[in-house]
Amino acid sequence: MTNSREKGKRYELHVASLFKSEGYDARRGQQYSGLGGDDVVGVPYIHIEAKARERGHGEIYDWMSQAKSDAKAGEVPVVIHKKNHHNDLVTMEFTDWIQLYREWEESK
Repeated sequence: MTNSREKGKRYELHVASLFKSEGYDARRGQQYSGLGGDDVVGVPYIHIEAKARERGHGEIYDWMSQAKSDAKAGEVPVVIHKKNHHNDLVTMEFTDWIQLYREWEESK
């Protein structure tokens, strides 16, 4: 396995652990099912692309396109990504984010 593939695997495991710490039964998708496109599974209603790259964050639109094309009906496509020594970020389309925000706001 190449270094970049190993780094990708480690990051997918890291993202799954973030969701596990919040109570979700998340896991790295590739290691269990071998299904293409599922980096992290076990989080309902979202499709996760996990990307750990030092450079190349200019590719966010390509990553989002991948998440959108791989998402199943009813899933919100998101990209969770990070640069070395920085916090994890979540990228999603504004229309999806504003819907989540409004639902959160109404619950207050």
